[in-house]
Amino acid sequence: MRLCRALLALSTFVWCGAAGAQRLPGGVQPEHYSLTITPDLAKARFAGTETIEVVLEKPASTITLNAAEIEFGAVKAYQWPSGLIIDPAIPKNWKSLPPPDYDLTKLDKNPQTATVTLDAEKEQATFTFARELPAGPVTLEIAYTGILNDKLRGFYLSKTKARNYGVTQFEATDARRAFPSFDEPALKATFDVTLVVAAGDTAISNTKLVSDTPGPAEGKHTLKFAPTPKMSTYLVAWLVGDFKCSEGKADGVPIRVCATPDKVKLTKFALDSAKWDLKYYDKYFGIKYPMAKLDLIAIPDFEAGAMENFGCITFRETELLVDEKFGTLPARKDVAETVAHEMAHQWFGDLVTPVWWDNLWLNEGFATWMETKAAGKWQPKWHYDQDVADDLNRILDEDATRTTRPIRARAETPEEINAMFDDIAYGKAGAVIGMVENWVGEETFRLGVQAYLSAHLYGNATAEDFWETQARVSGLPVDAVMRSFVEQPGVPEVKVGVPQAGAVQASQTRFFLSDGTPAAQSWSVPVCLRVSAKSGQQCTLLTSDNGKLAMPGTGATPFVYGNANNKGYYRTAYSAKELAAVVTNAEKGLTPPEKIGLLGDRWALMRAGQGNVGEFLDLALALKSDPSATVLDTALSRASAVDQQIASDDDRPRLERVLRRELGPVYAGLGGGSKHESLDHADVRATLFEALGRAKDPGVLTEAENLTKELFSGQKPTDPMIGDAAVALATPNGDTEMYDRLQRVSRDATDPDLKEAALHVLTRFETPALVERTLKYAISGEVRSQDSWELIALLLARRETQDQAWTFVQKHWAEIEQKATINTGTRLVEAAGSFCTVARRDEVTEFFKAHSAGAPARALAKSVERINACIQLREAQEPALRIWLDKQAGQ
Repeated sequence: MRLCRALLALSTFVWCGAAGAQRLPGGVQPEHYSLTITPDLAKARFAGTETIEVVLEKPASTITLNAAEIEFGAVKAYQWPSGLIIDPAIPKNWKSLPPPDYDLTKLDKNPQTATVTLDAEKEQATFTFARELPAGPVTLEIAYTGILNDKLRGFYLSKTKARNYGVTQFEATDARRAFPSFDEPALKATFDVTLVVAAGDTAISNTKLVSDTPGPAEGKHTLKFAPTPKMSTYLVAWLVGDFKCSEGKADGVPIRVCATPDKVKLTKFALDSAKWDLKYYDKYFGIKYPMAKLDLIAIPDFEAGAMENFGCITFRETELLVDEKFGTLPARKDVAETVAHEMAHQWFGDLVTPVWWDNLWLNEGFATWMETKAAGKWQPKWHYDQDVADDLNRILDEDATRTTRPIRARAETPEEINAMFDDIAYGKAGAVIGMVENWVGEETFRLGVQAYLSAHLYGNATAEDFWETQARVSGLPVDAVMRSFVEQPGVPEVKVGVPQAGAVQASQTRFFLSDGTPAAQSWSVPVCLRVSAKSGQQCTLLTSDNGKLAMPGTGATPFVYGNANNKGYYRTAYSAKELAAVVTNAEKGLTPPEKIGLLGDRWALMRAGQGNVGEFLDLALALKSDPSATVLDTALSRASAVDQQIASDDDRPRLERVLRRELGPVYAGLGGGSKHESLDHADVRATLFEALGRAKDPGVLTEAENLTKELFSGQKPTDPMIGDAAVALATPNGDTEMYDRLQRVSRDATDPDLKEAALHVLTRFETPALVERTLKYAISGEVRSQDSWELIALLLARRETQDQAWTFVQKHWAEIEQKATINTGTRLVEAAGSFCTVARRDEVTEFFKAHSAGAPARALAKSVERINACIQLREAQEPALRIWLDKQAGQ
């Protein structure tokens, strides 16, 4: 599953469930499910019948499985003739599963009817039988009904203006809301899915459709799908509605990209991406795509970014649908990444699945690392390596807190399991995997991946299986490296010393972002050095508090950069002399990812008290002419953070004047846009344009206002490359007419990316009356539940609107809670971490202690830590900023 862009912008993504649910008692191995589902989309209900073929390890009078929000009808147990089991003493050896068309009349004539006992807290149902069932194969026959909920999980209802759709989202523990099941990842089975739907509807599931017959009732038809391979319950999926698809093929596999009928025209780009990815992954993994078809479906209401259901991947519309010609570059890049992420899971996660959710990171970290690797090879001009470097800075900052967690942590209940879906499992785990690949070599790492998958096809595996395989294939202690990063929380700080005789002394401690006191903790860290623009990297494993690092080559060393290629998961600190050498050589001696890493290191170290804000701003402005838009954005977004988090109200205008003075000539020197303008040049222009607009440059603001008028009047904009930035800059002081126009776009646009952009721009208005309109709009029911919390969170994040948004949240909490999905409480608790005063911290603490909306205690602890960090930063750096501004005034 991929988290959507908005979720990644916040510190943590935590799902919450019933706190008391536990693992199943065991002793039962499911082998095959036959499901028939009959949804009633108008009444938001469904009926189900299923048979589950299981093997009992020993005689039992009870069988316990998972069920939630299910009403049971009759439950029966049939015993199979003994000839169908090879070795009754060893149920795991049972292989003669009856074929799907096996005549059920051959079962015993006297099936037992069970008494059903429900445990809502544990989300379990126990079937009790009068006579003990013998060890071996048993078939359970179950009739039940359920609801199509509005919480975007299980089997739920998704709505458009035209109609209702029935769709599924089962990860992590919600298959049990659609069918009684052994809902744990190690309990893999095969599945037959049959859907009885309205005559005008169609359906999509994991496998190919094998039959479509009228009935059984008038106005219905029955769609039967081929049996699946062996897989976990959370990967089952089905969708009911009038989806339309574009079609293609790659390596002989049919591929469809589907959407509601009004949006099918936006599926072509994703189809091209999927076709390329399938060929790339077939080669990379050395295993052909394991399903007979691949469908990718955009769903109007969808909580996460996307979900890797085997052969039937589901997406939020903004993560799959984009205009292939006129869609913005960020939108196309995001779709390419998301498609690559979910398709990587078809092998790494679906074909081979972790035994339990504490190793979720192995799934998500791998796919997060792979998404930009694959997309970057498809579109090398899009500079995904720079995006990865920028994202790494955010992840390192997130992990350098006292409320962080180890990558692998306890996960027993649904609440604990769903808490694993955060930046640590995705971002940190992906970065650690990337660090290991950079150390052992790309091809060696690929061979290790292939060996791991081949050893566990259609089965389950552990983290130890993965890193031990990599260690064996590479001949390097990959297991020690990965174990040290997976089992320990936090970020190493590697201090690089002065070069001496072809080596440098280095030390490591644990780095804390908001507390300059390091902790005595060590990792096995592959530290890779580079000493000139043309030198390669030289990697040394730093395994203790102190050690020597080898340097590449034997010639002159203009500088020593301590994180070659910016692949290492650590912050790098230097002596004053070495830092000066690195900064002096940064413009021409470092690659764009390394510059991004240097900026991230200096910003983080400044926040921890190792440096001051003036030194950082000097570095940021030294890179103002960099040809990389991502390098510029990394530098200038931190300057914006200085404005938001450090500068006093008196100093903010002074900082803006300095930025206008420094950036204005660079922007003017780029000239206007033209049809021959390169993508990189346009990106740089747009980045500087937006930065100058934030700094209240009069010429840029006038240009933004004029471009916005052109866009709203229906004219073709004179400079389309900066159109989005222009609208964002024009809105803070926008009037009611502008607001009304944007709100109409947010309601009526067909293009999901345009719709989302308009929705988010509403949060840029600063007039109190319009801020209030946006807040009320968010909870009105007109905004999809997956998006409503984002509007409130964005308003809470900005210094100009957060006080008004906070007052609204407190006043309207009952309405927010009533309309919330399962994740809203946690997300708003986290968004409240954007404050920067003691008074607000205390208000946030007291309010959310009483109104948690299901958010775990850790979410509040993290928000409080963020607020405290901002308070500490402002107190420590505001005087230094004033001194720097005083010096700038004389220039």
